[in-house]
Amino acid sequence: MDFLVNFNDSNKTNNKLENKSTSERILIFIKMNARITAARLGEELSITKEGARQHLLKLEKSDLVKSESVSEGVGRPITYYSLSEKGLEKFPDSHAEVTVDLLRSVKSLLGENALDMLIADRERRTYKRYENALVGRDTLEKRLDKLSHIRTEEGYMAEWKKENGEYFLIENHCPICAAATECQGFCRAELKNFKQLIGEEFQVERVKHIISDGQRCIYKISGIK
Repeated sequence: MDFLVNFNDSNKTNNKLENKSTSERILIFIKMNARITAARLGEELSITKEGARQHLLKLEKSDLVKSESVSEGVGRPITYYSLSEKGLEKFPDSHAEVTVDLLRSVKSLLGENALDMLIADRERRTYKRYENALVGRDTLEKRLDKLSHIRTEEGYMAEWKKENGEYFLIENHCPICAAATECQGFCRAELKNFKQLIGEEFQVERVKHIISDGQRCIYKISGIK
């Protein structure tokens, strides 16, 4: 049941998942939201909270999700469900083992400088491709629409949101996570590209990193004061 799904707009979740099984839809929904409650899942699936809880318990029994009770003030603790390691494995890292082996070979045979050159070349080619795709998109939201679409097609399950006047580019999956873990130059290059593509009038910073927290990469975009 390994799968990826194209996401461009979190408001179109049901349309994107209509051909998936219920279990697949739930796993993807959790992946897109980091953690969920049975009540929230029930809203998403248009079923009762108890019905959603039964689905989640079934997935937990299969070791695909894990649960955690959290006290949030007065009242009973709230149970949150997130993906287990086995659940995260349903969102594959493209050719992970081969990629890591190649990176280690480049580093061993040609040295760190050659690896830096390889990443810099990839960065330049990626930037040029993205830059061409963003031609004519003269507002931040239009640029984020296109950029999240491109990144989703590449397997990043990307979306963007606006909260309290700030924008967030969210990548719910990393198809090159193994390579990025082996060599974080890939992550630095991507952040540099985003800064250039979004524009010098904005500040772009990575506030969550999938390599460190295992969930997603989030880039905060705010106007420079």
